[in-house]
Amino acid sequence: MVSPMPDVARTPSAAAYHRQLELIAEMSHEFANSRDLGNTLQYGLEQVVAFVGAEAASLFLIDQRTSELVCRACVGPVNITGLRLAAGQGVVGQAVAQNRTVFVKDAGKDPYFAAKVDAKTGFATRSILCAPLSLRDQCLGAIELLNKAGGDVFHSGDRQVLRALGASAALAISNARLTAAMVEQERMRREVELAAEIQRGMLPNRLPAGFPVQGINRPAYAVSGDFFDIVPLPGERVAFAIGDVSGKGINASLLMAKTISLFHCLAKTHARPGPLLAAINQELCETAGSGGTFVTMVAGLLDRRTGSVLLANAGHEPPLLRRGGAFVAFEAASPPLGIAPELVPESLAEHWIELAGDALYLFTDGLTESLSEDAMATDAMVGAEGVGRLIDEAAALPAEDRLRAILDRLCADGAALRDDLTLLVVEDQRPRPLLAQRLLACPDCLCRLRLQVREAALAAGCRPEAAEEVVLAVDEACQNVIRHAYGGDGEIVLEIRRDPPGALEVQLIDFAPPIDPDRVAPRPLDDLRPGGLGTHFIRSVMDEVSFLPPPPGAGNFLRLSKAIP
Repeated sequence: MVSPMPDVARTPSAAAYHRQLELIAEMSHEFANSRDLGNTLQYGLEQVVAFVGAEAASLFLIDQRTSELVCRACVGPVNITGLRLAAGQGVVGQAVAQNRTVFVKDAGKDPYFAAKVDAKTGFATRSILCAPLSLRDQCLGAIELLNKAGGDVFHSGDRQVLRALGASAALAISNARLTAAMVEQERMRREVELAAEIQRGMLPNRLPAGFPVQGINRPAYAVSGDFFDIVPLPGERVAFAIGDVSGKGINASLLMAKTISLFHCLAKTHARPGPLLAAINQELCETAGSGGTFVTMVAGLLDRRTGSVLLANAGHEPPLLRRGGAFVAFEAASPPLGIAPELVPESLAEHWIELAGDALYLFTDGLTESLSEDAMATDAMVGAEGVGRLIDEAAALPAEDRLRAILDRLCADGAALRDDLTLLVVEDQRPRPLLAQRLLACPDCLCRLRLQVREAALAAGCRPEAAEEVVLAVDEACQNVIRHAYGGDGEIVLEIRRDPPGALEVQLIDFAPPIDPDRVAPRPLDDLRPGGLGTHFIRSVMDEVSFLPPPPGAGNFLRLSKAIP
């Protein structure tokens, strides 16, 4: 039960009143200028205990995480610092719950008195004066005085001092928390800036204008979960990747940094993107923990000599090949990285793509999930078809300008980004072929192919007799692949183009087991036995015939060349 304040010393002497004002002024000054709030609270308690003449005092603050009352400072014969009371427990709990000063004349008869504390410490509580630490109706805790010295009871003057001290302490605590929050916010801001700077440093340096692979990243916030990388390799190859880490903020940024570092390192030692993604997945599963995060990622290898790309997709948005005004999508062959090692095997399916003068676009879901300009009110998203339209509209621009123009359309009028935007383009920069065919390795397909080869040779400027020689060479080369390389089902990729010096170039790629070029030498015409003359005919009608190292994912690469007079 709460006792009324006694009338004792209702009107203090002038000297006592001035001492009371001096104490309040001193403590207000101490709290306002404190650099160590804990020490200042302890000092304030000691001053109030001495001024009021109490045997003990304690200051409790609400634990913002658990709502418990925790003793942060105390004065008296026993130390209860760190003592925790449930919300509403004890007289101090009632002072906080009611947000008002509570006076208990006889603690033993009060139903809220926490007698177990006395039982544990051996202290004998007789009377209690407890004032809340309140600031603008918000209660932060309470100050409690125990046992007026000499057996007296607390009076109204003691209450005034305690309430004044409580108000000053509450203001100081609130300011200290605000200052700590601002310091923490500034620390986080600096950390985010540092993370963003590190992240920007991990993206590829600006590549020369005209480089066949270009990329752009626009983060929605200071740091991004999106990434891309471009790694030039020996043999006119370029490794590239694009990815998106689940989640946002620092954690996503750290996982992004780890993934891009792994790619940049492993791309130099892995000849195919499928095993490369499997190796990255294995490492992420072992070291990135099981925090529920994952990485969608596409990795690829461009062979600049042949304009071919070998691509592997782990749970990412399907890349789009723009060809003849239409788009071909390349779907993911596995779930994202970082979930389980067995989900991304070394035998991960790959896409072999002949660019044939066209361009391949890779992007994150920030593009497909952006709001459509035509349907802002309905929250309709751009989608893959919308991305294709944006690519079509910017197709005539150089690669770097094209990427910027596409992203500019998605954040027109300075609209805030809903997600990170990352876009990559891979181009075949050789002259566009006069003929590009991917056909089944079967004799029935050669009849139509011969007509197409003749038309391409004539279009390149070959005289009719030279065009027939090109047809003969291509036909013999394809027959060799069908009969000797595959011996069954397979594919042949053929391109014919006129190169700048004025020669007709034929590029023929298959996916059969690699052959030994030294064993394909022509035999003399006087060696009369069946077969084996095809290589002789090819070399006799073409100016150059050479087997070159095949592009990633292919089996054999035959290059034929014939000068055009």
